[in-house]
Amino acid sequence: MDTRSHISLDPDDWSETRALAHRIVDDAIAGLGGLRDRPVWQPMPDTVRETFRSPVPLQPTPLADIYDDLGATILRYPMGNTHPRFFAWYMGGSNFTGALGDFLAAIEGSNLGGGDTAAAAADGQVVDWLRQMMGFPDAAGGTLTSGGSMANMVGLTVARNAMAGVDVRADGITDLPQPLRFYASDQVHSAHQKAVEALGLGHKALRQVPTDAAFRMDVNALAAMIAEDRAAGRRPACVIATAGTTSTGSIDDLPAVAALCRREGLWLHIDGCIGAFLRIAPENRQLVEGIDLADSLALDPHKWLQTPFECGCALVRDRRQLFETFNLHGDYLQVQARGIAAAEFLGDYGFELSRSFKALKLWMSLREHGVERFGALVDQHIGMARAMAERIAAEPRLELMAPVAINIVCFRYRGAVGSEAELRALNTEIMLRIQESGVAMPTDTTLHGRHSLRAAINNHRTRPEDLDLLLDEVLRHGMALQGC
Repeated sequence: MDTRSHISLDPDDWSETRALAHRIVDDAIAGLGGLRDRPVWQPMPDTVRETFRSPVPLQPTPLADIYDDLGATILRYPMGNTHPRFFAWYMGGSNFTGALGDFLAAIEGSNLGGGDTAAAAADGQVVDWLRQMMGFPDAAGGTLTSGGSMANMVGLTVARNAMAGVDVRADGITDLPQPLRFYASDQVHSAHQKAVEALGLGHKALRQVPTDAAFRMDVNALAAMIAEDRAAGRRPACVIATAGTTSTGSIDDLPAVAALCRREGLWLHIDGCIGAFLRIAPENRQLVEGIDLADSLALDPHKWLQTPFECGCALVRDRRQLFETFNLHGDYLQVQARGIAAAEFLGDYGFELSRSFKALKLWMSLREHGVERFGALVDQHIGMARAMAERIAAEPRLELMAPVAINIVCFRYRGAVGSEAELRALNTEIMLRIQESGVAMPTDTTLHGRHSLRAAINNHRTRPEDLDLLLDEVLRHGMALQGC
């Protein structure tokens, strides 16, 4: 074979690639250092949007030209969640070491489905670190996932199989002797409804329990629902408690829910994607007392641990139950006593066989900063949220819409407007103007029928003055809209 015609994707000149790679890293560091001088978010012009409608490229383009295009489009119009004044939804701010970990993981190139590799060992170590942080027993197991939705899906799949009363893997859900029922508060994340539907149970299988004035599950109402379902011939199977609801950050009474599950023989799954890492916070860890009692737990390191997207984790109290739910090998994946297939396959603990080396970015970040520093960051965010709530309470034109449970503040501008419809319209316009200005990024929610602005303080770069600026902007736009 003529080697001159051999096709490879490596560059012809590594020196040029090295120079461009150094430029990319320098630009990245400069960009992070100058985040405060950039808009949080800005609308993308039609001219830029049009560039993403070009046809598939058939011929090569120099990498330097591609990077120039990237800088003019994708990097110029980001979501903005790395910015210190991004308060939307609930997202961590990423970190540079984690980004390096993602790059190195891609260079290392392993598929983490399984195999006797150092990458697989690091993956297992990270899962075990998370297990220790949550206080789960040595017999627990887990798997890294794309995020909280998939972590919850893993946990609920194990719960369904464990509580079905039949061998679901062999016979399917059509052989269920009774319809299964899962329970969660009316503040539960929509991922859980998707999960029960994907599990073949139907959305009616997820019963939403009313919440109190602090948006926590009413445990007495939960007990009544369980009794009602049993009397109707249905099979109560699983309670989904929430450690940090998406709208308000509220935390269900985990010890009380756990005690009820033990009495009733139900599986306890905890969605801890927002609040689970309170357990490492020295000043606030008591807020998630009882989280270690869960049968399964969903975590999101790409939130409070600031891991670059994406990185979730599902933990299951009994590792064997997790393994028995997902273990499956084709003829092409036989485990051997020696060689590359001698180790366990990580794919036996979740849905994915092809898995990226997402553990490396977390492995590096935890080693660099240590768990204690991340715990102090959690406490810092909660302190800022409480200070923000105090300012809102002292300002007559603002209204606090929910108790501040952790690091999410729900509030709105009141001014002289009275009706709920008028307040919704006014605050929605305030929010959109602030978003479009690029100064800050709040979002909104609806709490027991009342519209609210919402700020999630979940970025390690956020300072108290950033929150003051947000409130100043809310007041400025509110007064302008009312002609004050």
